Amino acid sequence: MNMTLSKKILTLLISSIAFTILFSFFFIHFLYTKLYLDSIEQSIIYQGQRTASHYHYGELTDEIIEKIQWYNVVSEYEIIVVDRLDDLSSYFPYKINYENLVDEDDKSILETGSYVMKEGYVQELDREILGAIFPIKGENGLIGFIYIYVPLAAIQDVFRESIPLLVIVGTLFFFILFLAINRVWQSLFNPLRELQQLSAEVSKGNYSRRIETNRHDEIGQLTHAFNLMSLSLEEQEKRKKEFTSNIVHELRTPLTYIGGYTHVLKEKIYTSPEEAKEYLTTIEKETNRLNKLINDLVELNHLQEELYKIIPAPIAGAQLVKDTLELFAIHVKEKEITLQLDIDEDVILMGDLQRIQQVFYNTIDNAIKYSTTEGTVFISLKQNGKKIEYQVTNDGIAIDKKDIDRIGERFFRTDKARNRSTGGTGLGLSIVKEIVRLHGGKMTIESDSSSGTTVRIDFIGLLDEQKDGKTN
Repeated sequence: MNMTLSKKILTLLISSIAFTILFSFFFIHFLYTKLYLDSIEQSIIYQGQRTASHYHYGELTDEIIEKIQWYNVVSEYEIIVVDRLDDLSSYFPYKINYENLVDEDDKSILETGSYVMKEGYVQELDREILGAIFPIKGENGLIGFIYIYVPLAAIQDVFRESIPLLVIVGTLFFFILFLAINRVWQSLFNPLRELQQLSAEVSKGNYSRRIETNRHDEIGQLTHAFNLMSLSLEEQEKRKKEFTSNIVHELRTPLTYIGGYTHVLKEKIYTSPEEAKEYLTTIEKETNRLNKLINDLVELNHLQEELYKIIPAPIAGAQLVKDTLELFAIHVKEKEITLQLDIDEDVILMGDLQRIQQVFYNTIDNAIKYSTTEGTVFISLKQNGKKIEYQVTNDGIAIDKKDIDRIGERFFRTDKARNRSTGGTGLGLSIVKEIVRLHGGKMTIESDSSSGTTVRIDFIGLLDEQKDGKTN
């Protein structure tokens, strides 16, 4: 049978209350049995032995019997004294539990000088009784018997004075228990109902709603986690829409150029062969740009899904940076950029050669693209303990602080107008970020108007003893 959480808890509470009542019943019965009956039994034994001890090895005279009977008057117990055991039935003509008061086994025990306890129900008295028969010894054997008994009070009589107090305390207890359960019930299930409603809205695509809570318990933590999940889904939805918008923008522009110039060439709407050749060159450039965009997207997806296997090997970092810089010689000359290098020639880092060069290429490419004409690009590669610190700084336009955390997202650019003169797809640093992650490194970006923009990457390097091993 499937039960809701509220029904399970309700069942548990009802079971607990029933158990409490049952336990109370058995506890009261325990008090009646162990405390009341045991105290009565101990008192009877004490009184019987004390009474029997008044007579030491003599005759059971009328005077002695009189004293014992007088004690019967002042005592709370019923005391019967007889010479012969058979006479006991004359003074106590009742059966206990529908059996004779004394049987053969009792006689055997009494003859040894031991007392016999008698407990049971007496129909004529309509009451349970508890008593004991004590033998009186003379010089020549048993000379008499004392039977002490007391009718027992019913359990309700024993607790007569306590019952009103128990009822009041019990009623107050269950009233307080009801208030406490109701409070806990509301505090437990109201937030869960709100979470259920919120989850229904989230399933319909509404990620904007949050649940306000000041609780710090498990329910509060669950609510906080759900709010974080909704916020994360809202941000993902926003970025998904932005990604769709970005990729549409990136695809529309080259496709527009290709479609437009293809139509011009098809309809021969040009004035000279040179103009037609220029249109073909533009179509070729835009086609290459589309291919690069698709390749970058596939590559980034492979890196993010860890489909690309990194094969680490020792890499001479200084030489790789210099080889990469040679690829930008023309661009550096065109923008009259000054290169400042601070490279440790002995740096050896562990990584995938092709991917590490891609990191150097993309970061230097960005630094040159966004550097001012006649600006400066600073490149540093040094070992600091177990880490290799790679740094690229340019003196271009500073990046807003609100945009720094977003650098590395797909298609994100700090130039909101997406100026085509800078080229690129907006995926370069996204790829760098994933390559660095797969290499166990860390990428950080700092930017301000005074010192420019700095991309800092920490790689895992080789220790000195490892370098010696590779050299040998």
